[in-house]
Order: sequence, then C-alpha cells, then structure tokens
Amino acid sequence: MRWWSLANFVSNAGTWMQLTVQNLLVLQITGSAAATGLSMSVQAAPALFMSLVGGAAVDRWPRKLTAAVSQALLGAVAFVTALLVALDRLDMTSLMILAAVTGLVATVDGPACALLGNDLVPVEDLPSAIGVGALVHNAGRLTGAALAGVTVGFLGTAAAYAGNGLSFLFVAAVIPFLRPAPGAPGRSEGAARLATAPRRDRGQDMTVRQGLAFFARRPRLLALAGITGISAVFGRNYQLTLAVLVTGPLAGGAASFGTVSTVLAVGGMLGAVLGARLHRPSVRLVGMLAAAGGLLQAIAGLSPSLAVLLVMVLPMAVVESVSDTAGTAVLQTDPPAHLRGRVLGVWGSIGTVWGLGGPPALGLLMEWAGARGALVTGGLLIAGTIGAGLLLRDRRATTPVTLRPQEGDLTGRESLSTAA
Repeated sequence: MRWWSLANFVSNAGTWMQLTVQNLLVLQITGSAAATGLSMSVQAAPALFMSLVGGAAVDRWPRKLTAAVSQALLGAVAFVTALLVALDRLDMTSLMILAAVTGLVATVDGPACALLGNDLVPVEDLPSAIGVGALVHNAGRLTGAALAGVTVGFLGTAAAYAGNGLSFLFVAAVIPFLRPAPGAPGRSEGAARLATAPRRDRGQDMTVRQGLAFFARRPRLLALAGITGISAVFGRNYQLTLAVLVTGPLAGGAASFGTVSTVLAVGGMLGAVLGARLHRPSVRLVGMLAAAGGLLQAIAGLSPSLAVLLVMVLPMAVVESVSDTAGTAVLQTDPPAHLRGRVLGVWGSIGTVWGLGGPPALGLLMEWAGARGALVTGGLLIAGTIGAGLLLRDRRATTPVTLRPQEGDLTGRESLSTAA
C-alpha cells in the first residue's frame, strides 16, 4: 500500500502538472478561453458514454494487467504530445484527438486503479485506504500545480508532458509487484460466483445491463447519486464562485485567490485524514456532512472580508472532504465484488453529467444572483434538499402501519399477528 500510494502521488503530480500546462498551451495556440473549456470537455466526454463499458471491462479482465496496460497507454499519449510540442507540430485538432484518447483510456483506468488499491488492504481498512488515496490526490494536485510553472520556466512545455508520461510508467512498473492483503475485498467473491455458475450464464453475468440494474434497484446508491449531484451542481465549483467573490466583492487579486485555493487544498487533506478514520461510513453520514458543507458555503458567501472567508473556507473544505471520502467508501464496498467495476462505470457516467452540467447551471445562477447570491443560494439548496430527504426517509422508516380488523379476520393467534 505504501508503494501504491507513492506511485499515485507521483502520477497525480504529473497529471496536474500536465493539466495546468495544457490550459496554458491551448490559450497560447488559440487565444480563446472557450477553446480551453472545449478541450477539457472533450477529455471528459468519453466518460459519459464509455464508462459503462470500461467498468464492465474491469470486471471481466485481470485487474492488475488492466491497470498496468491503461497506465502505459496514458503514458504513451503524454509522450506523443510531448514530441509534437517539441517539434512545434501540435495544433488544436491533434490536441483534441489526444485529449479524447486520454478520456477514453481513463474510463478503464479509473475503476481499475481504484479497485486495485482496495485489494491491498483488509476489507475493514478500506475506508482508511480511500482516505489515504484522497490525501495523496490533494497532495499531488498541489505539487503538480507548483511543478508546472517551474518545469515550463526551466525546461519548456514539452518537458511537462514528458514528466507526466514518466509518472504513468512509474505506476505501471510498480503494479506487477503489488500483492493483495489477506482478507482484502478483491475479486474472490466474484470469481467464486462465476466459477460455480453454469457456463452459458457466465457471459450474461458480466453484462453492462446487470451493473445498471443493480444500481437502479439500490436505493442507497440512488440517494448517494442525488446527494453528490446537488452538491456538484450548486457547490464544489469553487474555482468559479470563489474566484469571482475574491476578485469582485472582496476586491482581492490573483494572489488572494491563490491563498484561498491553498486553504481549500489544506482543508481537503485534513478531511481526508479524518475520513480515513471512519470504520463504517453510511449514506446518511454522507448526506449530513454534505448538508453541513452547504450551510458553511452559504455562510462563506456572506463573508465581509478575505480574512473571514479564509476562516470559513477551511472547515467547509474539511467537512466536504470527509463527506467525499465516506461516499467513495460506500460506493466501493456496497456492490458485490463481481459488480464493482460496472457500478463504478455507472458512477463515472453520472459524475460526468454533473461535471458537464454543473458549471453552466452555476454560471446562470451567478448571472442572476452574483457570486455571493450563488454561494448562499446554492448552499441553502444543498442543505435544504438533503435535510428534507433525510426527514422523509426517517418518517417513512418509523411510521407505524395500523391494520383495521375486518369481519372474518382470525385473531388471537400470535404467529399470524407477528406475520402481519
């Protein structure tokens, strides 16, 4: 697990370094902010349509081999991009094609690497492993953003892409030496089920439709999707809302927003550490934390100064990070082992919908209510909707059902009464 965490830290740092450089590169080539957004959408779009297939592939193929090959392919794409940049042959068409290929490979790589990491710890330690993964992700994000400027300044843009390619190869080189932990969730349950199933049913047991059906019939997963969706649409897009708040009403500059971003990242890492201590996360806990994060967001939107905003942003980031860690643990442990890849594939498609639809919806809200209004309104919508859902669930679970005796009913029989 230590080697896997180190490999993921290196890979995350390389990925965020490339993403930072890629946005600057698109601006350099086109001079258009819209083109920058388009390149990000093109990379995310395959997840909308292909995540279901990618999840099914992860359930069907050997997990270590799948993760190693996908990491090697992502490294190859990064090296090709670096070569085109070095030769000054990269144009927008080539960049869009390479971004689409990256997004396509990621539909397999994401669930494969997530489930491979789960295999490295006993099942009771899975929430801790997910918390460590979130911590590594945030640390890699900070490191990658810092490395981007240094790398481009001293070695050039091509070097950033080449560095990301090397980070993928490092992960691919580590994977063959990983060994599952005793008692790991693994694929033993799924393997046993497939081994005992009739041969004619084995192919049907690995279909995309089965993953969709399981997700649709699982109320707690649907509730988790709803909580994540409303939080993604009306919150979490702080690179947009807080940037406008800091540079507008609070009269700050780029340096001030950088400070806010750093506090958000630190809060995310603290939340990941706290989330790693959860032993039995639940959808109810995820919802309560998300609602609390919404309330803190609304209060942050009313901040009269940058100092007050920084004080509110830290607990907001901590609470939301713990909520995310708990939700990921539920998502990766609730399905049976042989369905987890497909459930993660369904989740990838849903998350892409939120990711693509959230910023435009939030932008319209900001046009109507301003940065403060968007933060306050969005936070109250998150807290109110989740709170109403929890109240309705509790009422439905605790409301007694009274049966009126009808003529001809049999009474006085304990067994019949208990059954009723």
